[in-house]
Amino acid sequence: MTPLPGGVGISGLTVYDGEAADGLCGGTPHMHLVCSEAYVVIGGSGSVQTLTTSGSTDTPLHPGDVVWFTPGTIHRLVNAGGLRLVVLMQNSGLPEAGDAVFTFPAPVLADPDAYRAAAVLTGDHAAAARRRRDLALEGFLALREGGLREFHAAAHRLKRDLLDAWWFRWRDGPLAATLATGCQLAGLKAGDLSHLDHGDVSRLERPEEPLFGMCGLLHTYPVPDLLTTRPPRGSSESPHRQPPKEPF
Repeated sequence: MTPLPGGVGISGLTVYDGEAADGLCGGTPHMHLVCSEAYVVIGGSGSVQTLTTSGSTDTPLHPGDVVWFTPGTIHRLVNAGGLRLVVLMQNSGLPEAGDAVFTFPAPVLADPDAYRAAAVLTGDHAAAARRRRDLALEGFLALREGGLREFHAAAHRLKRDLLDAWWFRWRDGPLAATLATGCQLAGLKAGDLSHLDHGDVSRLERPEEPLFGMCGLLHTYPVPDLLTTRPPRGSSESPHRQPPKEPF
């Protein structure tokens, strides 16, 4: 199976509809360090609350809308009724390898063991996901009052040991796909059409069992892990052993 175009990841998402402490229903506030994210709204309505160094916003979500944001954007999905999305993630495999930080209160962020204990879902996953959301919401509401730079620093401390593994995922995924296009363009300019002999079709079925994700029930499509398969045609890079994935 070939990777999805551009080395992206794709999931179906049914946003949580349980009420949080502030009276709103929805997901768990968090931030990605290096991955942009896009929502394609396919049902229901709601919004995405975001927080950056430029301030906070609340962007409406209606069927047919496409909304995306860059790394450093803290985001929280709010479900006003039946909100369902298709989620596109930059750098397929990297978000699952830990490129997300929950907005837990500062004392939890300062303690890696406490952070992991709060982030991992154990026992009743539905109840654990609600507890995780509520704790992240507590920190999110505090961050709206200030302390965003300190949160960025804490996020970096929590994830810096993963950066080498992330670099390999980027190199063997999106970068390899871009380099392959460059090789194909160079071949076409030289009259070499050989890559056209390798046309291929891949298909993914909708996963049967959803996972309890950060923002709702996730149907994550099992695209190939580029660290255990051959990089896209046209890349000279070699694959690397897959590092262990974080369980959230």
